[in-house]
Amino acid sequence: MGVGISVLIGLKATVLFCMFAYLRALGFILSSIPFLYASLVALLVSVASHSAINLPMLLGKRSDGSFPIWSIILFAPYLYFVRFFSFLRRMHSREPPYSEICEGVFVGGWPSSLDKLPPGEPAIIDCTSELPRIKALSQNAYLCVPTWDTRSPQPAEIESAVRWACRKRDLKKPIFIHCAYGHGRSVAVMCAFLVAIGVAEDWKNAEKIIRERRPCIRMNALHRKSLEEWSKHRILPKRNAGSGVSSVILSDASGSSKF
Repeated sequence: MGVGISVLIGLKATVLFCMFAYLRALGFILSSIPFLYASLVALLVSVASHSAINLPMLLGKRSDGSFPIWSIILFAPYLYFVRFFSFLRRMHSREPPYSEICEGVFVGGWPSSLDKLPPGEPAIIDCTSELPRIKALSQNAYLCVPTWDTRSPQPAEIESAVRWACRKRDLKKPIFIHCAYGHGRSVAVMCAFLVAIGVAEDWKNAEKIIRERRPCIRMNALHRKSLEEWSKHRILPKRNAGSGVSSVILSDASGSSKF
């Protein structure tokens, strides 16, 4: 498995620490302290986002998409860095903020403003752990599945999101699944959703359908592993009344965990 975000943020931590050491060596002790703090925050995020640990709850994102004050203060160097990076990336990208995969079903990037949101007051599934839900979207139905960038929601989280989306679709709500850019985390959930509503036979076929409409998607091995697990433990004959999604049971090595 690739280490993805943990390597990138680890490199950032190293650069920041080098800047701290350099300024301190020049005698700029006070000026060097913010770089030391930022490097320590980056190191903590690097460790927590490693695939062997995978602890998105570290950032404290709430179920309503907001961040508590302690998180904003403690992780400010990281949280504001990813927002600034997202802004810069979108400025230089020609990719649309979202793509319609089938009627009323959208996948895309973080809706940082209303113009980045699909039409029809969609129900929103947010797959980010690092980006907030903006206040302008407070009236939209919302589900948070906090996941590190380059990581994947767990199979049980995918199933929970699919069931929620199916219930909203039964109420004739458009569905918008997003992560930071609409390339990985959100695509994994969308693949499962397309299977659940009968648009695709399996997640691999769903990926092809999504790629036709959003060519820049790039799921990695972790996304595919979660989808394979989700598919493997899906019991096709059983249907949840009114939800349009299969009943799913997952068992770990001890046989104790389940959806």
